[in-house]
Amino acid sequence: MRAIVISEPGGPDVLTWTEQPDPRPGPGEVLLDVAATAVNRADLLQRQGVYPPPPGVTEVPGLECSGVVAELGEGVTGLAVGDEVCALLAGGGYAERVVVPAGQVLPVPAGVDLVTAASLPEVACTVWSNVVLTAGLVTDELLLVHGGAGGIGTHAIQVGKALGARVAVTAGSAERLERCAALGAEVLVNYKEQDFVEEVRSATDGRGADVVLDNMGAKYLPGNVSVLARNGRLVIIGMQGGVKGELNVGALLGKCGSVTATTLRNRPLDEKAAIVGEVVTQLWPLVEAGTVQPVVHEVLPVERVADAHRAMADGGVFGKLVLRMP
Repeated sequence: MRAIVISEPGGPDVLTWTEQPDPRPGPGEVLLDVAATAVNRADLLQRQGVYPPPPGVTEVPGLECSGVVAELGEGVTGLAVGDEVCALLAGGGYAERVVVPAGQVLPVPAGVDLVTAASLPEVACTVWSNVVLTAGLVTDELLLVHGGAGGIGTHAIQVGKALGARVAVTAGSAERLERCAALGAEVLVNYKEQDFVEEVRSATDGRGADVVLDNMGAKYLPGNVSVLARNGRLVIIGMQGGVKGELNVGALLGKCGSVTATTLRNRPLDEKAAIVGEVVTQLWPLVEAGTVQPVVHEVLPVERVADAHRAMADGGVFGKLVLRMP
């Protein structure tokens, strides 16, 4: 097979389309012929040498894909050769073939084409596991999503609205905020010009946010704690703003608030399978009804992977970038 490999840590030009050994499925695994994959910020970090794959996982980047079942490993049931599926991966999506644990394979939602389906597994599993399973967002609460114009942000806006919550977002331009509003965001904060704590408090009569989904980490920690409503829940899923910050425990205690940090890639297989199962039974019906829709900025041939990484680094992408296999 052919795959994208990282020749050495560095810029986008270290991504090389080359031949690699064909993978074979072991017990409980599925071999997929990949139709498409999608770019995630973690891929950029892996390319730079600061986010290696977990032990035993291929060095080929790519945390999600769509494709067709080519072979079943021993003991796999509920799937058949020829099924069109998408999958949550720990790595390997930037390739013509990939092996994935059967518990991380999802059916393609009805009404979604196979290439577009590659944009869904990572955002769907990230948002549902954090906003719903961890933070417990419910109707009439306020969800604050940082990075509302990104892949996770555009998905989280729609999930929040589908659950009957109000949604606030931060983004870096009026145009991007307008597009977030079209997805259902009500409170729009330009982080380059406005203070999100003041804006969210003003929009909620001083109450604040019940749930905050944060991709920034250290930089936003004080503000995120400050903006929490009583019994508010802050869930940190990224470190774009650094890894070490100061936590005001007194402020958190006064709100009876909580701070949680999670990742998908390094979770045990049974935890990932449980999340995937929830997504299929609870979230896929919303996708099939059109209530939650994939947001794809552009579909590029995989040979243009370096261009895709540059575009994501430049910050102009709205939603997901998809890479189509030859």
